[in-house]
Amino acid sequence: MSLLRLFVLVAGAVLWAALPAFAFETRARAAWVYDMTTGTVLMAKNAEAPLPPASMSKLMTLNMLFEALKDGRVRLDEPFAVSSRARSMGGSSMFLTEKDRPTVEELIKGIIVLSGNDACVVVAEGLAGTEEAFAQKMNERARALGLTASHFVNSTGWPAEGHVMSMHDLGRLAVRLITEFPEYYGYFSLTEFAFDGRTPDNRFNRNPLLGLGIGADGLKTGHTTEAGYGMVGSAQQGGRRVVMVIAGLPDAQARAEEAEKVMTWAFREFAMKSVAKKGTRLAEAPVFMGEAPTVGLIPAEDARILLPSLAQDTLEAEVVYSGPVMAPVRAGDRIADLVVQVPGNDPVTIPLVAEADVGRGGFLTRMTTAFGVLTGRMTAMVGS
Repeated sequence: MSLLRLFVLVAGAVLWAALPAFAFETRARAAWVYDMTTGTVLMAKNAEAPLPPASMSKLMTLNMLFEALKDGRVRLDEPFAVSSRARSMGGSSMFLTEKDRPTVEELIKGIIVLSGNDACVVVAEGLAGTEEAFAQKMNERARALGLTASHFVNSTGWPAEGHVMSMHDLGRLAVRLITEFPEYYGYFSLTEFAFDGRTPDNRFNRNPLLGLGIGADGLKTGHTTEAGYGMVGSAQQGGRRVVMVIAGLPDAQARAEEAEKVMTWAFREFAMKSVAKKGTRLAEAPVFMGEAPTVGLIPAEDARILLPSLAQDTLEAEVVYSGPVMAPVRAGDRIADLVVQVPGNDPVTIPLVAEADVGRGGFLTRMTTAFGVLTGRMTAMVGS
């Protein structure tokens, strides 16, 4: 393993202050905050603990429905039947009756905006026959997606023994909904929906971040006595997208205040900084038996990292590779990593690739190299 220590100049950055930006103390019982643009976890508090998710687990019901839409099993304009079980659901509701035939699109809006428990049961029964069978499918899909701290008993988040999700799992699910279903993600930013005019006084989305002018566009709130008040939120600002999950707040006002504080902190305390431009030579690696003695090391893409707003102009970094590199080398081959030390956080690794082709050397090159290696071994033997 070879190391080359260097300094990466980051315009406008300075060292951390004595109190790290990560020291933000949230009132939430559990939280997970994630910068999607860089893949950086900004906050994790009890994030792996399986907790009652309340209506936030409706995101998994929506994931199942979006998957069915994407693979053609259902259509947005397809009507679903309403059972007496769905109609009798308590809590938040679309106020559906057995005579209704809501479309998939109306059910999506009813789940996101109205948090309709009846709408969730309609979807569950429409996709799996029964809610129990649907919950089983949710669990199978959760395992396939790597949601290891999640278990579903129903489609609604209605309090039930064993119905749990971690904040990390909720955040990962939110990232999936944003990245995998852009054609449906826009529904999460709807601020109101009144199905057939039945909910004139309760038609507004409970997401407290929508309408604040901070780039918020999703996703879902939740509340039960056991779970407290929580939400999964996302917003975009300045080319960055942040996903946050908070849970266990005492009331809706505390949830709204904490959600805004956390999201504001995530954008203000951190900034994207350019480390290296695509194609810029950062170092060279020796090439063994190559037609050239070295090959340039460059980032294949513009390299940017997320730094606290209080930082310093110089970051320490190392180019790490196993060397010498064996010829032949192809331009674009990953040869090394630029490991940037980020104060107060884990190092960031940026892949470096070969700048150009380096073919195998001719006969003279190979003989010279072999002689050099042999001479070195003989010297070592004499010295011993």
